[in-house]
Amino acid sequence: MNRLARFAIGTAGAAALLAAPASAFAAQAGPATTTGTTVTTCSYGLQSGLATYACTDVTGDSVAVYGKVALAGPPSPGTPWPPAPKELFTTLSAEVAGGSSLGSVNGHGVFQISTLRFDGFTSTVPCGSTVNATFSVTSYGWGPSPVTVSVPVNC
Repeated sequence: MNRLARFAIGTAGAAALLAAPASAFAAQAGPATTTGTTVTTCSYGLQSGLATYACTDVTGDSVAVYGKVALAGPPSPGTPWPPAPKELFTTLSAEVAGGSSLGSVNGHGVFQISTLRFDGFTSTVPCGSTVNATFSVTSYGWGPSPVTVSVPVNC
């Protein structure tokens, strides 16, 4: 791909990120979204220089836990585009509040531009419980700063 094409793609991506509302980058749990009978809830944070999300999909008494990694915003002026690939090491865990662990998984991926999803696990939990899921990302030169999301399981 020639320089002009890369510049055009980078400019279009930066423009799209700049057009995003500031609330899209808030460091709080986002509002739950419902798809049919599934409620998706994500919490946002910055780790290893990237936007990271701890997410859950709750369907009845079934809870799926996963993490996502994306660009945190447009590149700073003078930053090479596209960015160099960044090797990531992840840990995703979940527990029932006041109860047992639902599991923990470690992952590995290489991030460059596209959002990465790190699938965790799906568990059945008692109705009325609260599930706490934590996602952390480590990269060379950057330490983890875990993101946690807490969701009620309202069957």
